[in-house]
Amino acid sequence: MRECRPRGLSIRRGCELMGVARSGFYADLGSKPGDTAIIAEIRAITDEFEYYGYRRVGAELRHRGMVVNSKKVRRLMKENDLNPRRRRHFVRTTDSAHGGPIFPFIAKEFEVHGPDQLWVADLTYISIKGGFAYAALILDAWSRRVVGHAVGRGIDARLAAKALENAIAERRPLPGCVFHTDRGSQYASELHRGILDAHGFVGSMSRRGNPYDNAKAESFTKTLKVEDAYLMEHETYQEFEAGVPRFIEAYNAAAYVQP
Repeated sequence: MRECRPRGLSIRRGCELMGVARSGFYADLGSKPGDTAIIAEIRAITDEFEYYGYRRVGAELRHRGMVVNSKKVRRLMKENDLNPRRRRHFVRTTDSAHGGPIFPFIAKEFEVHGPDQLWVADLTYISIKGGFAYAALILDAWSRRVVGHAVGRGIDARLAAKALENAIAERRPLPGCVFHTDRGSQYASELHRGILDAHGFVGSMSRRGNPYDNAKAESFTKTLKVEDAYLMEHETYQEFEAGVPRFIEAYNAAAYVQP
């Protein structure tokens, strides 16, 4: 039946049409279901339940007669781009309508020849039970590695400042490092600017209404959401708080760097 199964037809539905129990189908194969069969069933599940992460996909697989280790479900979903969609709960992370100073867009003309010459930063969030959880993230533009982060329950200047302090403690950049962000009030705050000044950073901010000016940082925040927060189905602040550094460690170790 596997060879003759039309594309898009799940094993469960095929067994129903043939009047065959799925347990018998796999028994006839002489082994547990292989990756191809599991992926096909996961694809059928995610087509039907597009918001399911790996936990609920694993539960549905068990309901359909396929017992698969949760780590394997997560791996197969990630490798085959079967990440769940996320119900949109919009939170404005950039409040550019503030009275704080705006740095010029220095990063546009800045040539990077090594690490810790240009850092880019962004803020992001996910929906959890009872509200939202937030993360401030800083990447080195040359290596594309995450050099600093902070997780919090609020998206204020203290969160952005904490990430910056963590990055400075980790990397100890020389004076003159350009620090590029969007025009958000968190980055224009006296607290954040004070840290930049104290350590000799050169501030840079995106132009109004131009998200491409901070594309490197925003690309990573999207990756974090899709490959960790949504796939792992973080439901509590504690899960998100533990998941962010774990993902960053794996991301950096996987050499997401330019050659």
